[in-house]
This record gives sequence, structure tokens and C-alpha cells, in this order.
Amino acid sequence: MRLTIGGRSYDDGRDISTREFYDLLRAHPGEATTSAPSPAAFLDAFESAGQLTTSILCIVVAEQFSSTIDSAQSASRQFKELHPGHEIHVMDSGSAAGGEGLIAMEALDLIEAGRSLVEVAAESALVADRVRLLAFVDTLFYLWKGGRVPRIAHTGARLLHIKPTFELHQAQIATVAKPRSTRKALDGLIRLMADRIDRGPIRACVMHASAEENAHSLHERIKSEFDCTESYVAEFTPVMGAHLGPGMVGVAFVAD
Repeated sequence: MRLTIGGRSYDDGRDISTREFYDLLRAHPGEATTSAPSPAAFLDAFESAGQLTTSILCIVVAEQFSSTIDSAQSASRQFKELHPGHEIHVMDSGSAAGGEGLIAMEALDLIEAGRSLVEVAAESALVADRVRLLAFVDTLFYLWKGGRVPRIAHTGARLLHIKPTFELHQAQIATVAKPRSTRKALDGLIRLMADRIDRGPIRACVMHASAEENAHSLHERIKSEFDCTESYVAEFTPVMGAHLGPGMVGVAFVAD
């Protein structure tokens, strides 16, 4: 994806590090914008992959949040015309960030187990239906500047020190809690996870936007309180941080 901030544009994950981006975001609050990759960028990626394999699975961010899937599908049609012997499948993850990552990791496990593209796509879709993402933001300022919440919501949250907590599941976002401190927000993530996990092992990805200490604290709690077979800590990619701002902490998880 493309990022524009401070009068310059960058390819997310290629031209700028997360640390550099969050420094820029603090210097230019509310000015960052993002855009989906072009079909040409996807076609280049498919061409590179096509040199290594005849089967390609492309997992993209939820259609409700980005036009990325349109670019991917356009490029896949061009690729099929150029390479009729290859098979390619574009999958809407219905998620984002760590949620999308857990789906990709499941797909990788299936691929390494020798499953076919059809099987991998079908089973990855089942994971996509189950994966959940919970996160709280330190401020609503960036969502307000991006036109996603009204100014009165940002002002009220700032005055009351509220850390709104959201849930993303099957491409739908809902506000699920309004804790009034970071500590209570972290406690709330654990409670919300427990409410959504019936039993058995889980895989989890803890995410943060320039809030590494809180993320590692949450990660340790998750490992101690749940049967966590696989877990990661990752920093939110800048294209997510641009809309949500520094200080955000969240967790994506899926029950096995």
C-alpha cells in the first residue's frame, strides 16, 4: 500500500520503517493518507511468484476497508491471460493486520503439508470466518481526522481519558468497551478474549503501534492465561497506524 505524509509518498514496508513513520506521524498529526496498491504492482508480484510455482494464493485485506481486492482481481485476470497454465486465487481475508496474518500462516502450514490450492483456499476461508481481532486506541484523534468518527466522540474520549476498544470479526467492526485507562483496556482485552474462546488451544498475534512495552505485557498474559500454541508480537504496519495513531494495542486470535 502507499503512504503519503509530510509531502512525500512511500511504499508501506519498503521505503520507510515503522519507527520512522510513527516519528513522522507525531510531527504531522492527522496528515497521513493511504491508498491501495495498483493492479500493476500486483501483476509484478504475481509474475515473480509465477517463476517459482504454478499455484498462487493472494490473501488481501477486507474489501470493506480498502479497494485492494479490486486491484488484485484485475491483476489476476491479466496474469491468467498471460499464463493460462497457472492457477491463481484471490481471497478476501475479511480481516486486517494480525488477523490477516494468522490466515496467511494457516495457509502456509497447509501448503507445506502438500495440500492443493483449492484445499488451501477452502480451509483458509474457514479460518477467516473464525479469526477475531480486538484492539484499543490511545486516542480517537486520528480516526476523527480521517473522518471515521465525529469530533464530539474524539473530544469526549479525550476529556474522559477513554480508550475505546473495538472488535473486528468477519469484516464487521464494533465498539465493545470504553475503559478509562490503559491498564483497564489491557485487562479488558483479556476478558473479551476469554468470553470468545470456548475451550482448546489458540493462536494469537499481539499488535501495537509504537507501544512495545504494553504489547509485550499483553503477550505474556495471553501465554499464561490461555492454551496458546503459537503466538507473535508485531508492530502495526504504518498503513494501519496512519488511521489509528500511536499507542494502539490489540490482539488477533483464532481457536484451533
